[in-house]
Amino acid sequence: MSKKGRILVGMSGGVDSTVTALLLHEQGYEVIGITLNILDYNYTGERVKNPCCSIESIMGAKEIANFIGFKHFIIDVKNEFQNKVVDKFVDEYMAGRTPNPCIRCNSDIKWGEMVRQADIFDCEKIATGHYANVNEKNGRYYLTRGKDKLKDQTYFLWALDQYTLSRTIFPLGELTKPEVRSIAFTRGHTQIAHKQENFDICFVPDNDYRLFLKERIHDLEEKYAGGNFVDVEGNVLGKHKGYMNYTIGQRKGLGIALGKPVYVVSIDAKTNTVVIGERDKLNKNGLFVNEINMMKYEEISEPKEVSTMVRYKSQAIESKVSKFDDSTYEITFEANVQGIASGQSAVFYEGDDVVGGGIIKESF
Repeated sequence: MSKKGRILVGMSGGVDSTVTALLLHEQGYEVIGITLNILDYNYTGERVKNPCCSIESIMGAKEIANFIGFKHFIIDVKNEFQNKVVDKFVDEYMAGRTPNPCIRCNSDIKWGEMVRQADIFDCEKIATGHYANVNEKNGRYYLTRGKDKLKDQTYFLWALDQYTLSRTIFPLGELTKPEVRSIAFTRGHTQIAHKQENFDICFVPDNDYRLFLKERIHDLEEKYAGGNFVDVEGNVLGKHKGYMNYTIGQRKGLGIALGKPVYVVSIDAKTNTVVIGERDKLNKNGLFVNEINMMKYEEISEPKEVSTMVRYKSQAIESKVSKFDDSTYEITFEANVQGIASGQSAVFYEGDDVVGGGIIKESF
């Protein structure tokens, strides 16, 4: 083992994980690369266009490891990914919520498996190419936004637990994306340096979640098409294609003309009802979150001033977080917020530090 120690690096075949492995190797660590095989390609077929999880990317990661000069292993986690991420994704849409599968994949699949493999290979730390930082204070590990605020990925990592964070490092946390691409280019990885990113859901072909649901649930259209569009007073305005085809805040593709712009305000899966209204009907004063994971503090006993993100890339909103009961936190906003969808994540920050996060249960 190297004098600096052995580090397990999660590799996707993209520029970020490539540079992560490269930098650690150059710093004198013994690097072991792993790539998780999460997709059943016999099922998804050729319609999958996302490069992050393709067979080509998996083999590309192995080629990179061979080129740099360290061991690389491909780990099959298809069954776990199917059970914990894909099935949950379908269940959430069928419950009338809007899931964010990347967050569950990170905490339940990627980091869970990387920690397990790190123990097998006797690696003290694991590393990935995320743009974030890990800090420790008063015995608590927590995430801090990376240097590149446009690429910051702490929103997707709020569910990582204390033990996992204590084992994790992010070598790109103090770099910008252009700097990372430049490092790859100057080290001879020219093709990787210019590789385009893809933000689609990796297991949903063509990013068409509606078709994905229809392929997985028998007679979906026959069972749910023809439900009611109603206004906020409950007046029937027309028929829709099934509640799972709509998301909160959606305006385009509703298939109903009322002579003015209208948006999906709420969804009732039990009655197959979609409530629509004008933009101001999306205004919310706050929300409740459950499945809480606290980072910077063990708990919040008194209301605390924070800023909250309710979607990735959304503006952080000045707010106040307080404990509602043993499993729920309440977040109230200083100004109205629109487009809050149950099933998405709310992540609350103190400056650049992640205080904690949770799954949005409902808004008010």
